[in-house]
Amino acid sequence: MSTPVTLAIDTARERLQLALVLSNGAIETEILDIAKGHAEIIFGAIGTLLDRCGLTYQSLNRIAVSTGPGSFTGLRIGLSTARGLGLALDIPVLGIPSLLALSLSHAGPSELIVDAKRGEAYRQSFTAPGKPRDKAELVDLKQILQVAARTTPDDPMIDIGLMAGFASRARPKDFPPDPTYIRAADAKPQAGFGVARR
Repeated sequence: MSTPVTLAIDTARERLQLALVLSNGAIETEILDIAKGHAEIIFGAIGTLLDRCGLTYQSLNRIAVSTGPGSFTGLRIGLSTARGLGLALDIPVLGIPSLLALSLSHAGPSELIVDAKRGEAYRQSFTAPGKPRDKAELVDLKQILQVAARTTPDDPMIDIGLMAGFASRARPKDFPPDPTYIRAADAKPQAGFGVARR
């Protein structure tokens, strides 16, 4: 039985990461360091990756996308791209939470602590790679590092190849493509700039 051809997308951080799981289980990646402008280059990068593997969009069997926590703008770009492609191609789209994706790089049980800025951290523990023990939460960075007897948080960059492999084996219904924000959005409604309506 062949592996579902799976495109994985990660735009949650200062990098555009793509991976393609081929039907024989091999994994190819396309990774571009970019702080902003994911939207302008994402389809070109996907096209480059597909061309390199001798595939087209119609070759895809499923799509996976990281759902955060991460950059709000980046998450929206990744999610809208994945959902749009899934709808156009009529294939499943899986949403993989970023902390779960990070856990795939750790053998055995792990407690992940990722810097969320403003003196806070995202924390979640796993009984094994990809198997959460508890829910992700926002906590005080300094305090959680002390409790965990650590001096630095975890690297927040996902291994896109591992995420793609996980998504190729996962059940789509277990991973809906919904954003994982944890922290509330910074954006606030504008006041005093209302447009008069007729």
